[in-house]
Amino acid sequence: MADANGLFVSFEGGEGAGKSTQIRRLAERLRERGHEVLVTREPGGSPGAEAVRHVLLSGAAEMFGTRMEAILFAAARNDHVEEVIRPALSRGTIVLCDRFMDSSRVYQGVTGNLEPDYIEALQRVAVNGVVPDCTLILDIPAEKGLERARKRASAVTAPDRFEKEEMQTHEKRREAFLDIAAREPERCHVIDAQQSEDDIAAEIAGIVDKRLAAANIAAGSEAAQ
Repeated sequence: MADANGLFVSFEGGEGAGKSTQIRRLAERLRERGHEVLVTREPGGSPGAEAVRHVLLSGAAEMFGTRMEAILFAAARNDHVEEVIRPALSRGTIVLCDRFMDSSRVYQGVTGNLEPDYIEALQRVAVNGVVPDCTLILDIPAEKGLERARKRASAVTAPDRFEKEEMQTHEKRREAFLDIAAREPERCHVIDAQQSEDDIAAEIAGIVDKRLAAANIAAGSEAAQ
């Protein structure tokens, strides 16, 4: 758990699971209730990490192998934690992050075939004690998620390095996220991402409200800008 007064919520799941939409909706709901909210993402979230994001998602680092990618992700994550997430939590902010350490466990660890001990060692250094209080895993069959992602990409931009991979790889990642949730049920909540957008938002709101109550985090007098 983050050693601070705020609440750290990470969103995980495969491509096309709807994380961005649900993060936006949750942030709006929390701000309407007077909470200070920071929405961020990985890779990225801080100036240094955003520079690394371009290298990773463009595929420029792919030629150097998965091990190098994992190191770059860890370096970006550490900058993100120390420059953005930890200071926000210390102010009592609710931090909503699109992907965090579990994505590295799945993408570079499970489907990148890196040793679990190696990945965990990188994560310990990268997060430096800042672990999500709550992780929401939006679960959707890989085929349906990729169909959504490809429709989004055709309307906006080309698929990134990870969206272009094989269906079998994406389904293996789905199973890996579910395995993490089974091993860490106190932190992780699996949400059926095939539900309606409103139903998903309501389920997430209920989970986060309980976490806020357990942490005794009351809304401030003004919504964050």
